Order: sequence, then structure tokens, then C-alpha cells
Amino acid sequence: MNKKTTDFLVQNMVVFLFVILCIAATFFSRQPLTFVVSELFTRIARNSFIVLSLIIPVIAGMGLNFGIVIGAMAAQLAIFLTTYWGFTGISGFLFTAALATPFAVFFGFLVGKLFNYMKGNEMIGGLVLGYFADGIYQLVFLFIFGGVIKMNNPTLMIPTGVGVKNTIDLKDTVKYALDTVPMLTIVEIGFYAFLIILAGSTAFKLAKKQNVEWKSLGIKAAAAVVIYALTFIGPVERFLSTDRLLLLSAVELWCLGMVLWQVFQFLKWKLKMTKDKEEALASPFNPVKAGVNVALAAIVYGLTYVPSIYKVLIVVRLPVLTYLCIAALCCFNNILMKTRLGQDMRTVGQSRTVANAAGINVDRTRIIAMIFSTVLASWGQLIFLQNVGTISTYGAHTQVGQFAIAALLVGGASVQKATNKQALLGIVLFHTLFIVSPLAGKELFGDPVIGEYFRVFVSYGVIALALAMHAWKKAPGGKKEGKKEE
Repeated sequence: MNKKTTDFLVQNMVVFLFVILCIAATFFSRQPLTFVVSELFTRIARNSFIVLSLIIPVIAGMGLNFGIVIGAMAAQLAIFLTTYWGFTGISGFLFTAALATPFAVFFGFLVGKLFNYMKGNEMIGGLVLGYFADGIYQLVFLFIFGGVIKMNNPTLMIPTGVGVKNTIDLKDTVKYALDTVPMLTIVEIGFYAFLIILAGSTAFKLAKKQNVEWKSLGIKAAAAVVIYALTFIGPVERFLSTDRLLLLSAVELWCLGMVLWQVFQFLKWKLKMTKDKEEALASPFNPVKAGVNVALAAIVYGLTYVPSIYKVLIVVRLPVLTYLCIAALCCFNNILMKTRLGQDMRTVGQSRTVANAAGINVDRTRIIAMIFSTVLASWGQLIFLQNVGTISTYGAHTQVGQFAIAALLVGGASVQKATNKQALLGIVLFHTLFIVSPLAGKELFGDPVIGEYFRVFVSYGVIALALAMHAWKKAPGGKKEGKKEE
């Protein structure tokens, strides 16, 4: 075994360990795949956004952000207020997100300022800060609401009138508000938003006296109009009227989209070849790779005809808008890293000394990274709560940081490096184990509590293992690096 393979296995040993554990636990749980996969996609929708919110501070060198608990508190404060005021549906959800954002920005700013005084110890600082913030949170919900700020709502308040109930039901307010938005509504909003953005960008270029490519602009607008016009066709309209997308349909659409995209790229490349061969050869398009992608799409589509796979694919229904939000955050993380701010964050994460020498305001960049993470975490907590449908007022936020960080680490991320792929892989592995471990414990030992203990142990264990490995890698040059940072 060569050194490259050995290094790959060592770097991804946590991932391989969890793959083995998931397969074994799924087998011993004796549960049908239809149940496991259905539960898994529900958990992916609930938890992905908040896990992805951890990536930015990791890249900025602030470690694993236990401070996202404070973002979750901002979300719960906002959702309590909007529930008290009686906002409902998707408009109520969007208003709740808008209300949570300034709270999260303010909290993120304070956390970022504090972390700038404890450089190198952000993780333990965030953990302790979470406990401190929880004390203030409980003071607000147990005494200030009702005691200082008078509130008259027997469904939300304790019978004495002072303090909020342990559990708040969101059934009549924002439960499934995001999950149940029809695809037709999403397409309509997307169409008008696209036209507004197109018009805005054109107006901006004209105001700045920049060149406007009218032909390209017309093609884009025409394409948007054609796509929107398709929604008026009966079968298409009926298909888009639902709020959930069959996993089978999602796979088929992905296969079709992959083939059409590769064909489009190939035709574009061939056109370049006829006009400028050197430019075409220098383009990133690879015909062989495109052929492999098309073949892969064909294989995936062929697998949908396998009875056992087909049975799973027709059971799972995906909340479309929720998954689009997750995809949008993945795109946002990628785009951010290509901007000047993202490059500054990456530089600060790699070396604060080099960043200072390059003229980057390190403290400001770290604060911005923390604000991003806290705001995204607050939105992620709202997505989680609307899917669950209830709020455990004093407990819903307590383990947000622990489980999100554990999921990120399970996917192969580290204290210094994290990507969208690692986050999503970690969510799949960690929550698969969460689903099947109690059932496997019941089948093997006759007691599901053993499985519960095991998955709690795992969530703490992967964090401890990651921190230990980080300390081990840093040990040889730790003192030198510390001097450099000073």
C-alpha cells in the first residue's frame, strides 16, 4: 500500500468507520429500507441547513462553531413572538426569518468580538458562551415574558401568567409552512424574481454606461418566458401543483437534466471548435468526462427499474422548497469563497500573520464570518422547527451545536477544513445511525435504550476524536505557531 493510499485512509477513517457502523446497524435493525430512507430524507431536510452554517467559521479559522446555539436562540425568540402575534403560513415563516435576522446579526457581532479576544480558543469559548447565553435565554422566557412584559395568551404562557410553557404547538401557525409551498408557486416566484434581477442588472449597467449584451439578454428573457409558459400546460400544471416531489421523479429529473446539460455543453464546445480551435481546446469542457457523466445518468436511471430500489423511490416525498433552500446555501458557500471576502476568510483561516501582512483586517473578517454563521444557524433552526411542528422552549436549542458539529465531523471535515460535500455526507451517515441504532439495540439486546446511549456516545465521541487528532497534528509545531500568531 503506497503512502498516498495510506494518507487517504487515515484522513477519512472516521467516514469509513461510520459507513461500516451504518451498514451493520441497518442490517441488525431489521427495518425495511423504505422506512430507513424515508426517515433519512426527513432528517436531511430538517438538519442540513444548520450543519452547512458551520462551514464559514471553520474556513475563517475559528474552528467548530459551538456558538450556533445562540443563533438557534434568536430563531426561537422570533418564532415565539410571531406565534404570540398570530402570524401563520409561509408569510408568517418569512416574517419570522426577517425578525430573527437582526437578533442573530447582533448576537453574531457580540460573539465575533468576544472570539477576537480569545484567538485559538474559540471552540471552548463558544461552548461556555452557549451555556451563559442559555442562562439569559431562560431568564427571558421564565421571568421577563409575563413578569416584566405582560402577555395574555393561555396557550403559550404558564397558567400563573409568568413564563412560557415548556412546549409550544406550531400546528396553527408555521408548521410545514416551508415544506408545503407548491412547486407551481416556486416557479412563478422564481420567474418574476429572475425578470426583476435581469431588469435591475441591465439598468445598473446602463447607469454605469457599461456595455449591455442585448442578444444574450433577450435569449435569457425568452428562455424564462418559455419555461414559465410551460406551467400552463395541463399535465405540467398538475405535476407542479403538489408541494412534495417523489424521490423517483427527482432522480428522473436529475438524469434528464444531466444529459441535456452535457449535450448543451458539447454543442457549445463544437461551435467553438468551428470558430476558434485553440480557444475550444483551452476550455474546461472535456468530451470524455461528459460521456462518462451521460453514462452515469443512464446507469442511475436504469437502476430505478430494479424492484427494491423502485419501491424505496416511490415512498419518499421531498419538500421541494426546503431542499431548494439547502441547495441555495450550498451555492452561497461556494460563491462566497470565490469573492474577495471569501478569499480573505480563507487567508485568515490559514494564517492570521500572513493575512495581517497582506493588509486584511483580521478581526473584522472574523466578525463577519461569525455573523454569517449565526444568521444562517437561526434560519436553519426555523427550518427545523417548522418541520417538527413544536418547540421545546427550554430544550430545542441545547444540543443544536453538538449534533451539527458531530454530523460535520462524521463527513470527514476537521477543525480547519470543511466543505459542502463533507457536511452533506456527514448528515447522511450521522442521521442514518441515529435512525437505526435504537432499533438495532432493541433487536440485539432487547433494549432500545442501549441504542440511544450508543448514539449519544457517538455524537460526543466524534467531537472528542476530532479535537484529539487536531491537537496531535498541531503538537510538534504548536509553540512555534503560537509565536507566529503573536
